[in-house]
Amino acid sequence: MIKLDILVLSAHPDDAELGCAGTLLKHIALGKKAGIADLTRGELGTRGTAKIREAEAAHSTKLLGLSVRENIGLPDGFFENTRDHQIKIIEVIRKYRPRIIITNAYNDRHPDHGRANDLVETATFLAGLRKIETSFNGDLQKEWRPAHVLHFIQDNYIKPDILIDVTPYWDIKIESIRAFKSQFYNPDWPDEPQTYISGSDFIQIIESRAREFGKSIGVKYAEGFTSSKILGVDNLFYLL
Repeated sequence: MIKLDILVLSAHPDDAELGCAGTLLKHIALGKKAGIADLTRGELGTRGTAKIREAEAAHSTKLLGLSVRENIGLPDGFFENTRDHQIKIIEVIRKYRPRIIITNAYNDRHPDHGRANDLVETATFLAGLRKIETSFNGDLQKEWRPAHVLHFIQDNYIKPDILIDVTPYWDIKIESIRAFKSQFYNPDWPDEPQTYISGSDFIQIIESRAREFGKSIGVKYAEGFTSSKILGVDNLFYLL
């Protein structure tokens, strides 16, 4: 079983690409192992189908160079922070034993995003309790709790606690987003219903946010994250 350095647990296929693809690419280039576990198949999406989203996620996975990607199969729009759904997340956390988990924003325009945040935060804590028993392939799993849980910033503006320079990886990030052709601007799909994210200007909005964050740290593009606990550095020169 692959042990990951970073595991993204986010509500829908394409959430991770929009929120933290640049950060994943950067750390993979540094030799870290990263993966994504999508909570749902995005089956309630206005455009396309769950099957199409599955193929798009596979394409994006190759572009990003992920060590693993899986889909947990929770019901899109209807997953809850309940014991049954917590156990499914705990099983994935214990399977990959990541040092860092990245998940959805605290709150956002799409209600699934905030609920995913709550579910993952709860499951991450519970995954570290040894008296909660879970198994994988018939073997009892050992408890595991990552060092950090970070939350990417989505449609709603949230002041970040940390910014990551992703300038060298920006073009591949955009390519990974565009891998989801059913969801974003695609002139080859003129008969599909138009949505908030399918307009030609949506990618420009994503770029504008990244430029805004980048300006704050003196780079071209950056991705922002929040943390529910205070983050520290070993010495002041890590701030450079």
